[in-house]
Amino acid sequence: MSRTTLNLLDLREGRIRTLHLAWFAFFLSFMIWFNHAPLIAFIRESLGLSDAQIKALLTLNVALTIPARVVIGMLIDRFGPRAVYTGLLVAGSFFCFVFSAARTFEQLALARFALGFVGAGFVIGIRLVSEWFPAREVGLAEGIYGGWGNFGSAAAAMTLPSIALFFGGDQGWRLATALTGVIALVYAGFFHRHVRNTPKGSTYFKPKRSGGLEVTSRRDFFFYVAMNVPMYLALGVLTWKLSSEEIGLLSPGSGAVVAAGLLGLFVFQVSQIHRVNREMLSEGVPEIYRYSFKQVAILDVAYFATFGSELAVVSMLPLFFLETFDGLDPVQAGLLASGFAFMNLVARPGGGWLSDRFGRRRTLQILIIGLAAGYLVLSQVGGTWPLALAVAATMGCSFFVQAGEGAVFALVPLIQRRMTGQIAGMTGAYGNVGAVSYLTVLSFVDYSTFFLVIAASAAFVFAALFHLEEPRGHMAEVHEDGSVELIEVA
Repeated sequence: MSRTTLNLLDLREGRIRTLHLAWFAFFLSFMIWFNHAPLIAFIRESLGLSDAQIKALLTLNVALTIPARVVIGMLIDRFGPRAVYTGLLVAGSFFCFVFSAARTFEQLALARFALGFVGAGFVIGIRLVSEWFPAREVGLAEGIYGGWGNFGSAAAAMTLPSIALFFGGDQGWRLATALTGVIALVYAGFFHRHVRNTPKGSTYFKPKRSGGLEVTSRRDFFFYVAMNVPMYLALGVLTWKLSSEEIGLLSPGSGAVVAAGLLGLFVFQVSQIHRVNREMLSEGVPEIYRYSFKQVAILDVAYFATFGSELAVVSMLPLFFLETFDGLDPVQAGLLASGFAFMNLVARPGGGWLSDRFGRRRTLQILIIGLAAGYLVLSQVGGTWPLALAVAATMGCSFFVQAGEGAVFALVPLIQRRMTGQIAGMTGAYGNVGAVSYLTVLSFVDYSTFFLVIAASAAFVFAALFHLEEPRGHMAEVHEDGSVELIEVA
């Protein structure tokens, strides 16, 4: 099969133009999601926040993203990425304005919690890009989308503090965060006007029912239900942390109410999953329409270790450098740590390209081995190391982490196209579950043990990847009129 090279400068080509429009939408969603992080010092001084309140804001920022990615995945498959991305950017801009106008910690906390929903923007473009690129190129295209868009958080760190300093005082951080909202609002209109869900003449396949993934066997039904449990456990851990004496945002009684609500929500979701799959459970599914949910589960745990560890490490790395090496100030430590996120520009597209070129399973296995080795090296970093060598080890590890993310999402669109949004949403949510899990471990152990735990979890993922099936041939998709189309996946 011939392979083509993407000319990213040819904006006359519809798929290239759509790719650029998609990654910039993701870029803005990440800039909004993390616009508070580089401004924490300004916000703390402006409102007199305590260390515990700052930790609460950081925790709240990722709390809603876990269920949001699942919900957004369902909305994409139902209404299409064009409408959903537009709505997400508009909603994100509104909550940016609310956050920038907050006068109390409670107002800040509520707005930050709501902004966690914007973190689900990533999964929208996964479906959009998969509609425009063939299977042999989708890995590289998804890698460019994810890697360049993910740079939005680094761009916020590089630009927003300067804007806040320029305006100064209490108004500086407010204007900086509000500006990201203005840009997102303007771009939402531009995106809606210039993006189509599919190329002309192509069909946008939709699930038969919304509310949960359609599975194709009884075994997969119970497997799917079980794979939802860790997401609710992660939300339970977040509730526990917010109810702790250190943070105290939730009283013990309120925490119990939230926990009961999570249990009720899980029961409701199981009922929805059963409703969606009731016909399959009673009548079965013809062989031509079947897919293995095992594929989804393996990608979930792979993203748990890759993106989950990235979110966790990015959160703690500045403090790690500050406490490990003498003579650094917080600004220097932050700049050194930024190298981890900076690698997204090349590593994530590189992982997608490798997956297209050398096979999905083999590429993921090699990258997971590299990830484990990278974290083993980081576990040995100490104050006696040359600083340049420690930074090099960090960036080397980050390459395998982010390339692994690209390789995961090179495969996501090839499982079942009409449910790509939901599959991407569940996989993305597992990345946040990983972040919560690893950061919870960090609260009990030292830095060296933290890195060793990540490396150990990568060993489990590597073993699981032996059960990942390389996509071959075609998948069957059903048109609204009932006719069947075979979609190439290899």
